[in-house]
Amino acid sequence: MSMKTSNIDFKPRIKAEMEDTIMRKAVAMAQERIGANRQIMVNELGHWEEWRDRAEQIRNHVLENLDAYLYQLSEKVTQNGGHVYFAKTKEQATDYIRDIARQKQAKKVVKSKSMVTEEIGLNHVLQAEGIEVVETDLGEYILQVDNDPPSHIVVPAIHKDRYQIQKVLHEKLGYDGPETPEAMTLFIRERIRKDFLEADIGISGCNFAVAETGSICLVTNEGNLRMATTLPKTHIAVMGMERIAPTFEEVDVLITLLCRSAVGTRLTSYNTWLTGPREAGHVDGPEEFHLVIVDNGRSKILGSEFKDVLRCIRCGACLNTCPAYRQIGGHGYGSIYPGPIGAVISPLLGGYEDFHDLPYACSLCNACNQVCPVKIPLAQLIVKHRRVMAETGLTPKGERRFTRLFNYANAHPALWKVGMTMGAKMANWMIKDGKVPLKIDVLNDWMEARDLPAPDGEGFRSWFKRHQAERNK
Repeated sequence: MSMKTSNIDFKPRIKAEMEDTIMRKAVAMAQERIGANRQIMVNELGHWEEWRDRAEQIRNHVLENLDAYLYQLSEKVTQNGGHVYFAKTKEQATDYIRDIARQKQAKKVVKSKSMVTEEIGLNHVLQAEGIEVVETDLGEYILQVDNDPPSHIVVPAIHKDRYQIQKVLHEKLGYDGPETPEAMTLFIRERIRKDFLEADIGISGCNFAVAETGSICLVTNEGNLRMATTLPKTHIAVMGMERIAPTFEEVDVLITLLCRSAVGTRLTSYNTWLTGPREAGHVDGPEEFHLVIVDNGRSKILGSEFKDVLRCIRCGACLNTCPAYRQIGGHGYGSIYPGPIGAVISPLLGGYEDFHDLPYACSLCNACNQVCPVKIPLAQLIVKHRRVMAETGLTPKGERRFTRLFNYANAHPALWKVGMTMGAKMANWMIKDGKVPLKIDVLNDWMEARDLPAPDGEGFRSWFKRHQAERNK
């Protein structure tokens, strides 16, 4: 299963998303609300840039010593009575989890929200085995019922309003209540309570794994995660290999920034720490614990010019400030990782063939750089993607031809002067009502999205010389 969430081509896809007024209104409201709350939390904490510097240092230190920390983590988890599996590929990860499900003769699995399980397509693999998979995060559950992919890293159903959700629940589950969040939440809680009690396996993600103790840290705003990880007899945690902190001291810094950056709160409602299966004599917790550590291309990224992206703590702050995401939403990216972080990481994990358009879904405004709590230079990494694609011949042939022509003209002043003079005069009859009626290959999309100013037939150089002469009189 690919990371792709749509088989529609990029341009038709974003055009359709831009016509979705409900999504655009919902995303805009969320960005404004979360952005305002985040700023309050930033001001309250104080010394925000110093906190960001420290978080960047922690994440860089982990990446520079990742092999040692992965070894320490695996040793501690094993000492605690758990099992560790290193999966080089997504297929290895899903095969291992499927084998556990077969051994347990599992009929039902409950899951808490996890982006890495979306990345490896875990649900589809388990469902192909005839296993019922129940997403227990409220937003993920609604999307699962509607067969709709998530559109945000933290708020998966951000693109739907309450009326759409009410319609989904009514048509798919027979809900007849009002559209209030409280009533719909209660309806879903009552439906999935039995799933927790019946599940054979609980699956979670992992916000951070603490190498010193072999613990995993999970931050959520709903109580579903604690039920999914403690009621079933088997708990499987799935984590990207880079999601490590050396000790609880470093986790404290990262969580402080994560919660404020993600949803504009001091802390999430639930901060859960799990260290292996339940101990003898205890009544709570799973009998068996497995930690699946997923590579899936991360090792290759670690040794590349894109390694900074592995600092990401999946807070979604870049999505919450991105003007492109505001207009096209998460589904416009066609990846389970949308927004600026998705524009960088999707081509790395999923390949340029599927995601070569995403680095161009960016205005390079640098807003994402300013809010990233671990100081990932997302805009610069997006430019690097564009350079790699240009150098390896992945950009459209028409674009490459036009660029070569432009570079040649730009390198010859006399030719450039002639072109600018002629272009200024030709613009008089080429531009009509802000548009160029001619279809000029790669320029067509660029011009279609813009209202061009009415031309006056004068080039910039002649205009500048004329005004200089007038000022010198």
